[in-house]
Order: sequence, then structure tokens, then C-alpha cells
Amino acid sequence: MSTIVYVIAYLSIIVFLATVIWKMIDYIRKPPHVRWELYPVPHEKEKSAYGGSYLEDVDWWKKTKKHSAIGDFIADMPVMVPEILFLKAIWENNRKLWYVSYPFHLGLYLVAVFIVLVVCGSILQLLGITAESQSALFSVITTLTKIIGPVGFILIIAGGIGLFYKRLTDSKLNDYSAFSHFFNLTLFIITIAIALLTWLFADQNFNMWRTFMANLISFNMLSMSSPLFMVQVLLAFLLLAYIPLTHMSHFFMKYFLYHDIRWGDKPNINTPETDAKIRIVLNYPVTWAAPHIAGHGKTTWAEVATFNPAAKPEKE
Repeated sequence: MSTIVYVIAYLSIIVFLATVIWKMIDYIRKPPHVRWELYPVPHEKEKSAYGGSYLEDVDWWKKTKKHSAIGDFIADMPVMVPEILFLKAIWENNRKLWYVSYPFHLGLYLVAVFIVLVVCGSILQLLGITAESQSALFSVITTLTKIIGPVGFILIIAGGIGLFYKRLTDSKLNDYSAFSHFFNLTLFIITIAIALLTWLFADQNFNMWRTFMANLISFNMLSMSSPLFMVQVLLAFLLLAYIPLTHMSHFFMKYFLYHDIRWGDKPNINTPETDAKIRIVLNYPVTWAAPHIAGHGKTTWAEVATFNPAAKPEKE
């Protein structure tokens, strides 16, 4: 049974990494998004100081476009950090939801730190640095693991139950709550509840987790003595593989929303790949019901884009 758990763990890691990479590639291959046209664009170091753009230059298409990666980073941080770490948008727009959503997300962040600490502890263990060697570094890591892990578990369970109840009872969330939302929350709550029980009754110092991770890293499939711990490992890795397959993939796709879609201003000059994408989009059928679009009787977006509604009709 232990061997099967190790195999599932390896497969889950592969599925997780493969799905993350596939989703990023899939996004890049999708049709180009509509420019937001936000100015100043932060990576234009000289122009952004006064809200300008390279488009104001004479013959801008003939000039080399300067790009400041530091400008991008500085502009993204004030937006991304408060949103990712503190769920700023929910705090400002739905305070009641924030009170249950934030503990859940904070718990996820703490569990992510907990996993890093477990991996670091397992690497030290493989190097022969353990509590018996009186290593200060190992002692700090194990102490932080024992604090951060349980706190993260409790926050996820409390926040998950709160979110489940909120989606079930709040009429404003009915239109935004699908079966998958309830299923995902239930899966998180059960998985983390098992982790909490394992900590309480079988692995209070997380020695089993460090040993398991050390075995996983070294491809040493030693047996596990605790059935409860095996169930916890199995659920944890299956959840790891499942997360990027769902809408929860927003945890890594947010980069494209806050960075690429906001500040992507690469000019379309001598770019056959972009031209090919645009040709595909322009040939999409027009399905808008708005009178100013549908009223012209155009069948493709290419016809809409090239139609001048102010032009006088041609004489037959």
C-alpha cells in the first residue's frame, strides 16, 4: 500500500506541473486580448513620468522601443501584493464575504509555507542534519513547522466552512455558485481535517511528513506505519493534482491579468504570428445583439471593423 501512495504522489506532482505549464501555453496561444489602453504604461520609463506613450512619437514604428522591466515590477507590486496577500478587492466590495474568504486564503498561504518548511527539513534530514546533531537551523525549521502547520489547517477549515455556508445562504452569490465550488470547498475541508487529525493523534512534530518527503526526494519507497498518515498523504497529493485543473488555477494565472493584459503594448509590426491570430478573430461571426452592431447586417468582425456607419451609402 505504501508503494502505491508514493507512486500516486509522483504522478500527482507530474500532473500538477504539466497542467500549470499547459495552461500557460494555452493562454499564450489564445486569440489576442483587446488592449486596455491604460496610460502611463509603467515599463516606458521616460514616458510614464508624465503619462505619455511611445505612440506620441513621430514615426514611432521605425524606432526602437525601450522597455523597463523594473518599471513593470514597481507598477505591479502595489496592485498585486494587496490583492494576493489581503484580498483587497473583496475587502472593499464585499466585507462580509472577506471575513470568511480571507481566513481560507491566509490558511492556504500558511500551508504553502508549511510545505516549504517540511521540504527544507527533509533535505536537511537527508544531509544528516537532524535534532540529534543539535543544528540550530533544523531546530528553527521544525519549530516554525509545528506552529505554522496547525494554524494554517485551522484557518482553512474555518474559512472553508464559512465560504460553504455563505455560498449556500447568500442570495447574491447564487448566480456565482456552481456545484464545483461546493465540491472544491468540501474537498479542501476533508483533506485539511484529516491533516489536523493526523497532527493531533499521529504526527505532532511532523516527523512523518519530513521522513516521507525525504523518501520521496531520494526515491526511497519505505513503508509508512500510520494508516491515518497514508490517507492524509493520498488526499493531499490528489488535491495537489486537482487544483490546476479547476478555476482555482487563478493562483498562478493572475500574472496574466495584472501584468500581460494591463501592460501588454507590443506593437504589431512585422509579426506574422500576431497577424495570423488577428485574422482568425476577425472571421468570428458577429453574435452581438446591440443595434449599433447587429443593425448593420454584418456577419463577421472583419466586416464590422471595415464598415463606416457615417459614410454615405454607395449609389447603385
